[in-house]
Amino acid sequence: MPGAKEIRSKIGSVKNTQKITRAMEMVAASKIRRTQQRMTAARPYADGIRKIASHLYHARPDYTPPYLAEREEKSAGYILISTDRGLCGGLNVNLFRHFLGELRRQADAGVATQIVLIGAKAVQFFRNLDVNITGVASHLGEKPHIVDLVSAVRILLKEYREGQIDRMYLARNVFVNTMRQQPVIEQLLPVALTRDDTLAAHWDYIYEPSAGELLDGVLERYIETQVFRAAMENVACEMAAKMVAMKSATDNAGKLIDSLQLQYNKARQAAITAEIAEIIGGAEAV
Repeated sequence: MPGAKEIRSKIGSVKNTQKITRAMEMVAASKIRRTQQRMTAARPYADGIRKIASHLYHARPDYTPPYLAEREEKSAGYILISTDRGLCGGLNVNLFRHFLGELRRQADAGVATQIVLIGAKAVQFFRNLDVNITGVASHLGEKPHIVDLVSAVRILLKEYREGQIDRMYLARNVFVNTMRQQPVIEQLLPVALTRDDTLAAHWDYIYEPSAGELLDGVLERYIETQVFRAAMENVACEMAAKMVAMKSATDNAGKLIDSLQLQYNKARQAAITAEIAEIIGGAEAV
C-alpha cells in the first residue's frame, strides 16, 4: 500500500487536472450558443441558393447541367469533415468508423474512391491508411471561412465535371442536440433538383449570360455552401461533445479524489496506529 505522502501527491495532481477539465468544460459551454447561432445563420443563404437554382433550371427545360446528370457509379469522391483538436469524446472516432464502413461497402461493390479531408484529426488518422487522398484542409479555427474550403471542394468538382468520379458525397457530424451528434454521409452530386411547376405562372427574366451558364455557377456555389454549412455545424458538434467529455472527466476526477482520500485516511490511520504501538512497546520495555 502506498504511503500517505505519495497518496497526497496523487490527490494534488488529480485536483490540478480536475481544475483544467472544469475550465475546459466551462469554455466549451460558453461557446456552444455562438457556434449554434453561426450554424443557423448559414441556412437561409443555402436555401436561397437552392431556390435560385430551381428557377434557373425551370428557365432552361432543354438543358441538363453536368451537376444534375445521373451516371452509373463506378467511382466516387468523398469530403470528410472532422475537428482540428481532440478532447471531444467519440465525435471523430464515431465518424471515422462510420466512414470506413462506407469505404468497405464501396470497395465490395467495385467502386473506386478518393477522399478530400477537412480537419487535422482526419488527416492524422487517414494518412496511415491505404486510401486515395486527393486534397486536405485543416486548422480552420472556430470560425471557418468559405475561402479556406473552396480549393478543397473544387478538386472534386473538377473531377466530377471531367467524368473521373460519378458521385460526390459529404461525410460529417450532424448536431442533433447538446448530448447527441450523429455521423451521416449524404450525396452532394448529382444534385437532387426538380423542376418547380409553381414557377410556370411567374414572369421569367432575360439572363446574361445564359440561364444554363448561370445554373452551372449557382450549383457550384450551392455545393460549396453545403460544405461550408457542414463545417460550421461541425464546430457546434465539437463544442457540445467537448463540454460533455470534459464534464465526464471532471466527475471522474472527483470520484478518483474521493477514492484516494479514503486511501490516504487509511494510510494515515495505519501510520498513527503503528506509532502508538511503538510508544506503548517502548514504555513496556522500560
